[in-house]
Amino acid sequence: MIRHVVFFSAKRPEDRETIYKGLQLLTGIPDSLHVEIGRNFNTDPLSLDGPDFVVYGEFTDEAQLAAYKAHHLYQKSIDIVRPLRDMRVAADFLAG
Repeated sequence: MIRHVVFFSAKRPEDRETIYKGLQLLTGIPDSLHVEIGRNFNTDPLSLDGPDFVVYGEFTDEAQLAAYKAHHLYQKSIDIVRPLRDMRVAADFLAG
């Protein structure tokens, strides 16, 4: 299984809700085992300037992850989020 984790931060605090709604589109993509979008609590004293949002996904294999990224909702999410985000850091790793 592949785990896909992406961190986002907003350029401006007033854009956070729009970014969150844009990221929520990803949960409508059927090509995954599990996808969730979370808001960072920012309570870690070592990372107070951490990301605003986390996207977490689980995929059977690279083909399923590629299908997820090829879905039209993935591009729609990018179109909403990219102009408003400051930071994006992604990591994919093999679970287990």
